[in-house]
Amino acid sequence: MKQTAPDDIARRLGSGLLSFPVTHFRDDLAFDEDAYRAHIVRLGGHDVAGLFAAGGTGEFFSLTPDEVGRVVRAAVAEAREGLPVIAPAGYGTATAVEMARDAERAGAAGLLLFPPYLTEASQEGLAAHVRAVCAATGLGVTLYSRANAVYQDTTVAALAEECPTLVGYKDGVGDLELITRVRSRLGDRLVYIGGLPTAETFALPYLELGVTTYSSAIFNFVPEFALAFYAAVRAGDRDGVRRRLAEFVLPYCDIRNRSKGYAVSIIKAGLRVTGAPAGPVRPPLTDLTEAETADLAALVKRAV
Repeated sequence: MKQTAPDDIARRLGSGLLSFPVTHFRDDLAFDEDAYRAHIVRLGGHDVAGLFAAGGTGEFFSLTPDEVGRVVRAAVAEAREGLPVIAPAGYGTATAVEMARDAERAGAAGLLLFPPYLTEASQEGLAAHVRAVCAATGLGVTLYSRANAVYQDTTVAALAEECPTLVGYKDGVGDLELITRVRSRLGDRLVYIGGLPTAETFALPYLELGVTTYSSAIFNFVPEFALAFYAAVRAGDRDGVRRRLAEFVLPYCDIRNRSKGYAVSIIKAGLRVTGAPAGPVRPPLTDLTEAETADLAALVKRAV
């Protein structure tokens, strides 16, 4: 299997909307591979630039390393030709290295490096974590800067100098000064990805900072709306963006904000109300209540 060059994967990811599919579970919380494969085929029928298997929306944090490998292999098998599949790596450095190597064996086109599990770390420690993963494979690596792994601009610049396979920076913090500093230091050396929950809310201002794409979770259940929103962002259609924010995205966020963890749960609820159920979320997440699901169904029917 021919490996995608890191520079090529960066260009491709920056060229369009990014898909972050949910991971399907049965009622007993086992991975529902058949349903997941069918979902990947459905998503691949739309024009997206990359598919991030077992990402945050895909409940990476609740999957075992073996399950991550199964999810990535299923995504690689079902993704349409030319659609790159990005695999996750995370937890401690040794585990992240193992995941990275397994992703390469599975045929993934790149890696999304999640924060290390639980512990706080210095910038030096985070840099060592990144260097180890970058050295483990030839896959292009995108940093996910969030939570206990917020990479400062000087750290990112040093890593970009040392690690030729470091290709992307995904922002999950929303610190405009920091993303401005990173972009100012590195220019086009990296692809910049918006990664906040419901990234559509930040898409227009981030575009001004050189963040050309973002992770769309709502693409799972309203793909046409998600693509139309992205097109309006890239075209600079501020009125179109604001209208879609007011009609759907912000009311959707109101439901999402009713409980911690709902950024993932509401996506699975969205799939239920649009006729393509993906099963429940795994603990420690909780599903939306029946009343909240009804509110979401009404919003989807009214606004999309």
